[in-house]
Amino acid sequence: MILARKRSHSQFAWILAAISLVGLVLLSLPTIALVIRASRATDVLDDPRARETLREALTLSISTSLVSLLAIVLAGTPIAWVLARGRFPGVRLLDALIDLPVILPPAVAGIALLTAFGRRGLLGETFDRFGFSIGFTTAAVVIAQIFVSAPFFIRTARAGFSRIDHSLEEAAADLGASPARVFWRITLPLSRASLIAGAVLAWARALGEFGATIMFAGNREGVTQTMPLAIYERFGAGDLSTALVLSAILLMASIGFLIAVRWLGEPGSAR
Repeated sequence: MILARKRSHSQFAWILAAISLVGLVLLSLPTIALVIRASRATDVLDDPRARETLREALTLSISTSLVSLLAIVLAGTPIAWVLARGRFPGVRLLDALIDLPVILPPAVAGIALLTAFGRRGLLGETFDRFGFSIGFTTAAVVIAQIFVSAPFFIRTARAGFSRIDHSLEEAAADLGASPARVFWRITLPLSRASLIAGAVLAWARALGEFGATIMFAGNREGVTQTMPLAIYERFGAGDLSTALVLSAILLMASIGFLIAVRWLGEPGSAR
């Protein structure tokens, strides 16, 4: 009986291992193939125009995504705390509205941004009267990135706030700590891992944003053309080699940022 049970457990473990192997191949093979193909096409960077496209697009992508990330963390942290602790009418509706950009098709997200911030949008007309236009500018890139990536940070941060033992915060308050001090010295440190994980997800989503950006910001070199848009343009023009190299560079930049952020997010003792 025991031998049969061990054999059954062993078979089940092998089945899980086989399924996991297939999944790992499906997840890793495209990335490996991209790096291999791109390594054979690096000579395209000898072209000054290709280097200029890379420099402008990469600089714009990183700068706008970091600005977006900063705005998301500053605004998303209190939103996540309210969703985690709030017990007020409409909290579920607010929760659904936060998640809505995640399920919206990219084209719909772009149109929604245009109807809100475009020259004839709800707020765009007001801005236009003061001579300030948002659509098809670098600001539009940032707004599109914030719109589509903020839910990833808010959702993860909310989960971190929800897991905190309230008795620790109550004990600090009983010792005389103000609500602000409890938040900064107890709540934020205890939810640090979730906040960093959410920031990584949000930044990665902002860096790779394409659909809403091209609808709302356009594809202007040096102004709104981020790396995904530059890759799309080169691919559409039949220049697969440049598209491959740009894709590989964006991949390496993303991996480097993820490693750095996760290293910084580890406790000092672990480092």
